[in-house]
Amino acid sequence: MPRRWPLPEDLTNAVRQHDGTAVTARDAATVMLLRDGPRGVEVFLLRRVATMAFAAGMYVFPGGRVDPRDADPGLAWAGPSRDEWAAVLGADAGLAAALTCAAVRETFEESGVLLAGEHADDVVADTTGEDWEADRAGLVDHSVAFADFLRRRRLVLRTDLLRAWSRWITPEFEPRRFDARFFVAALPEGQRARDVGGESDRVAWLRPAEALGAFGRGELRLLPPTAETLYELADHRSVASVLSAAAHRVVEPVLPRPRLVEDGAELVLPGDAAYGDLS
Repeated sequence: MPRRWPLPEDLTNAVRQHDGTAVTARDAATVMLLRDGPRGVEVFLLRRVATMAFAAGMYVFPGGRVDPRDADPGLAWAGPSRDEWAAVLGADAGLAAALTCAAVRETFEESGVLLAGEHADDVVADTTGEDWEADRAGLVDHSVAFADFLRRRRLVLRTDLLRAWSRWITPEFEPRRFDARFFVAALPEGQRARDVGGESDRVAWLRPAEALGAFGRGELRLLPPTAETLYELADHRSVASVLSAAAHRVVEPVLPRPRLVEDGAELVLPGDAAYGDLS
């Protein structure tokens, strides 16, 4: 797995011009939505439209920043308690609740898949009707709070369908920074991920090795956290294997650090011998 990532010219210039200050990283949640395919586990990826301010043209997992309303304490909740999630995610209970809620909300907004059910032991079977699409659009334009949407439909947030995987923090030289928790979840039976438009212009179910192969050939673009995660997922043959591994992972923050080299700049990740010299 690579521990260093070459930076394009624009980011190399940003590294050279960085004065040492850093904007506060905004809390965000990202979900690797998984299914078992004929040749192994597949992950849902979407390509962000070229006009996006962040990660334009990149293939990413569904996700986005936390909405303050995601922390609504009145949300119907199933799965580990807020305190249990706090211990896993390295956050206080309020932020942990907001992160898990944001993970489910963003997955619904960007793929149409909803990790919620009428009870703590079931999941919505289909979200493709016009009424569901109207609700999804209201969440996307922020006219509807996710907690209100769930209450009106009398649904329970199924946080037990999520597993924490990792935590990535945007390097300090970048003008837009996120503190993103990565989760994994299996595609619920009966539901289907689809291209719902908006922030993406293409979606695909790909085996991690297949996506990495296309990345290596220059056929699709990946951010380092996405590529690193795909390398980790490529070790697994099934969704069950990924979920089992997630249950035993320790979520530690990963903050890539830039380093100027002879022909430009690169990001160095923890575990590289040079990482400690860049603090």
